[in-house]
Amino acid sequence: MSQNRAFIAELQMEAASTRKMLERVPTDKNDWKPHEKSMKLGRLSSHIAELPGWIAMVVTTDELDLSKMDYKPTIATSTEELTALHDTHVNKAIAALESTPDEDFEKMWTLRRGEDVIFAMPKKVVLRSMAYSHMIHHRGQLSVYLRLAGIPIPGMYGPSYDEMPVPADVVAEAMAN
Repeated sequence: MSQNRAFIAELQMEAASTRKMLERVPTDKNDWKPHEKSMKLGRLSSHIAELPGWIAMVVTTDELDLSKMDYKPTIATSTEELTALHDTHVNKAIAALESTPDEDFEKMWTLRRGEDVIFAMPKKVVLRSMAYSHMIHHRGQLSVYLRLAGIPIPGMYGPSYDEMPVPADVVAEAMAN
């Protein structure tokens, strides 16, 4: 399997799980956060929806200079807007990956702020760490936010506690024995 096909397959799997989580975000509570040092729910969920955009950026450029960046974060105000933002970035990422030959994943990609180089790594490593793992990390944070807000958590890699067909106390007792 080519590298781009592998990255696409993994993105599609993770994007489906992420979308299920984003569908449950109560956008009427965008200003809520579980702790003073936490991101607000609206910013976190919108950041997660935007993260697949890093994939297209990494495979189609050689660097990002934060000092030249005019980034304005989006805060989705409805579930439809949040999932559409996510879907748009996922589709752009898939399109960019489809046209990326294997040898391009070995090329170096640099994150800098002016003359200060934050890191320079092969594109395939940047995809894994700054795109995929970053998205999964924040999706885990979002699951905690939703749990604290009393919202059932969808399964990511199998059923969640909220989706278990057998009462959780029965499962816990069986696992203890």
